Amino acid sequence: MYFIQPYEKLPPVTYADDEGLLAVGRDLSPKRLKEAYYKGVFPWYSEGQPVLWWSPDPRMVLFPENLKIAKSMRPYLNQEKFQVTFNQEFEKIMENCGQIDRKGQDGTWITSEIKENYLQLHNEGLAHSVEVWDSEKLVGGLYGIYLKDKHVFCGESMFTKASNASKFGFIKLVQKLQKEGVELIDCQIYTSHLKSLGAEEISRDEFLKYLK
Repeated sequence: MYFIQPYEKLPPVTYADDEGLLAVGRDLSPKRLKEAYYKGVFPWYSEGQPVLWWSPDPRMVLFPENLKIAKSMRPYLNQEKFQVTFNQEFEKIMENCGQIDRKGQDGTWITSEIKENYLQLHNEGLAHSVEVWDSEKLVGGLYGIYLKDKHVFCGESMFTKASNASKFGFIKLVQKLQKEGVELIDCQIYTSHLKSLGAEEISRDEFLKYLK
């Protein structure tokens, strides 16, 4: 594990330990975040901790063409049960993602510092949000970092307040990104939910090829 100062660049991802922890520091500036995502690194820590930077191996990703749409989702999509917008309520999406109870997690990693700096990235056009609506009620959504020049979208967090709402939004996002030429969606770490949507694990080296 590498202790990094604000004036230093992140170390090579090969410095990461077996769990993927690469470095510890205090700097979470938009400049640092940009450097991190372009190097295949992301922050993940809890309130009161220093900033922890991760680059796991293997890496959970979704190739858009491998998206799996369950039969149970077909009626939702055919009937357009929800309405989806993009980049309309970024702050609300982050707020809701930070309030969701997650199994095995004590509190949220979406700290006030995270919100402030990702909002700046949103204002710069790098951080994007997806909003899922039931009429005028916000019932789900997600946000992430869109590296358009690399044709990569880095998913960060999602939430749902209605059955299948976040899945609906995710499917719509993947379909949109595929039309825009995105080759890979970074899902960071394995979950059975992501696997059910067609995501898979690849080596960190293979993942990094998409960022070069």
